[in-house]
This record gives sequence, structure tokens and C-alpha cells, in this order.
Amino acid sequence: MPPSPGSDVALYVHWPYCARICPYCDFNVVRDRGRTDEQARLVEAILTDMEAQAALTGPRRLASIFFGGGTPSLMNPAAVARVINRARTLWSPRGPIEITLEANPTDAEADRFAAMAEAGINRLSMGVQALDDASLKALGRNHSADEARRAVAVAARAFPRLSIDLIYARPGQTVPGWRAELSEALDLGFEHVSPYQLTIEPTTAFGRAFARGTLVPPDEDLAAELYETTQDLLEAAGFDAYEVSNHARGEAARSSHNLHVWRGGDYVGVGPGAHGRLTLDGVRTATVAHRGIADYIAGVAAEAPWVERDSQSPDEAAEERLLLGLRTVEGVSVADLVALDLSPDRGRLADLLTDGFLSLQDNRVAATATGRPLLDAVLKALLT
Repeated sequence: MPPSPGSDVALYVHWPYCARICPYCDFNVVRDRGRTDEQARLVEAILTDMEAQAALTGPRRLASIFFGGGTPSLMNPAAVARVINRARTLWSPRGPIEITLEANPTDAEADRFAAMAEAGINRLSMGVQALDDASLKALGRNHSADEARRAVAVAARAFPRLSIDLIYARPGQTVPGWRAELSEALDLGFEHVSPYQLTIEPTTAFGRAFARGTLVPPDEDLAAELYETTQDLLEAAGFDAYEVSNHARGEAARSSHNLHVWRGGDYVGVGPGAHGRLTLDGVRTATVAHRGIADYIAGVAAEAPWVERDSQSPDEAAEERLLLGLRTVEGVSVADLVALDLSPDRGRLADLLTDGFLSLQDNRVAATATGRPLLDAVLKALLT
């Protein structure tokens, strides 16, 4: 039985500056250089936004802090420390908390790792993506495989916790090639890995390349084989798949911030484009901050940082819990499914349990090893 998020609140800080234009999402990022004045104003806006949202949430325990978005590892470490310290004063930490920073494995960012650790970061999530230079170039990354190897070594010395991201099912990838690459990665010494299957979104640079025929991903059969290879190698190396795309070497290595979100806990989102989920006056509320940097700064100054603030209906909140919860080995409580008219004794849920795609234990429904690779189809069957 997973712990209840209770009155805990997590903090998500979205830092939109990037050292490059990202081909994954085409987010309206800007290059880091030459924007120090704007960045300083943004830090002040983030701190002000945190204070305003703390007034809305009331007294809560601080569960975790996560710096994500563009390239937050290019933030001024002193600014990172200010955000962390302010969060600790606004919400009382529930104890030693996980404080994560996303980073890319360039030499320039690796040189800042020690300073980030001193600022209070205790977990690094690094976007390695591949250990093959040709693949990194095709993915639009601005680091080399050697830089990635060096950065992982530096991060392992600087931070108590280290996670890396990898992408598989890349164009031209073979099972033997991926097996060798993943095996090499496992020798680098991290305790958490997020292997993502390459997805093609129509509105991104990858999607446009796919439409032109210049990017051809593996077919479904090969993608499935690459998935199975990933699971087998990680399991043999002692990593548990506690979520569809997240594997940890023991429970202590699991991302407590992500688990808080997947369990339906409240989290404050600050920074341009940041999403949040808050329980306000007993109602689950979804928030989205202004996406543009200038718009966000102006919005905070006008006490209106959100471009969207939507109260979720019981059905919408339950559907979100289902979508997130079934991705984890914990699954979702049967009680959370009542609002969706799902019962293990009849209908769609009962059929999926009988067919072996879902399991029921201790009044919790979870995806099985058979159902997890087909989770999108399983969720579609439950919700339509």
C-alpha cells in the first residue's frame, strides 16, 4: 500500500532557458547567453509566485523540489539556493527531501555540478539519451558520447543520487546494437534510469522529418523487441521497473518527486509554462502559468501568473489518477475508480482483469507484465 500524499505539497520549478532549440517539443526557448538581466527578473518573479501560491495552499509539508524545463543546470547556483531556501520557509519540509535538477551532459554544465550540489541539489537527472555520436546528432543533442561518459562520472562524485535518460527505438537501431549500448551505460554507475521509446509528435521537428520520410523509426515488431531487451537487461542488472519508463536499483533510488505526482499529490508549478495541481477549497485545481517569459513576469507582477486555472470535476480528477497511477507498479485504488463507474466485478475492468492485462491485489488495480507494454490500449479500453 503506497503512502498517501496527504497534506504534502511538492514544488516544480520550470526554467525555460536552453542552450539550443529543442527538436522534441519546439518549446519557445531562448539561448542562455546574454540574458542575465532577464534571468534575474525571472528568478524574482518565481520567488514572488511561490509566496503567492503558499498563501493559497496554506500550511503544508514540503515533499520535494524539482528543477526542470529547458536547461536549469545553467541557472545561477546562487539563484537555485535562493529558491530552495525560500521553499523551505514557505512549506515545512517533511524531513530530508529530494531536490532534483535536470541537466544535459555537456562539459559546460558538468563544470557546474559541484556548485549545484553546494546550493542544495541532491539528485541529478541527466539527459544522456545515447552513447553513440551519430544518434546524438540525429536526436539534435549538443553533447558527444564522450562528454556524456565524463559528465556521469563527475555527477556520481557530486550528488548522492543520479538518474539518466536514454532513448531507444531510434532510426536504424538494432537489438544487438541497443543491447551493447545499454550494457555499456549500465557500467557508468547510476542508480536510476528512464529509458524512453522514441515517439514522433506531428508538430515537432521529428514529426516533420517523419512526414518528409527523412526519419524512419523501427517498425512495431522491432520496437517491441527493443522494449523487451530493455526490460530484460535492466532487470538482470538489479533495476526494478517501478513505472513504465522508470527503473531504480532499490526503493530508495526511486524518484520521490515523481511518485508524489503519480500518486495524485498536490504540487506547485512556478516559472513560464509550469503546470501545477492544487487542492483549493476541497477542489482539485489544474494550473498552467503564462508560457512566455515576459508574459509570466508581467503576470506575476499583476498577481495573475496563470493563463489557465481549471477546477477538475470528480470524473476528471479520477481519470487523471487512473492515467498516472496505472503507469506505476502501485496501480490505483479501487475506490478511486468509483467516479468512473469501473468495477472489478463487471464490465470493462473485469474483462481486462480476466484477460490478464490488469491485476487486483489489496484493493488496488495494477497493470501486469503483459499489460504494461500495451498500456495505452488498456487505458483506452477503460476510458471509452
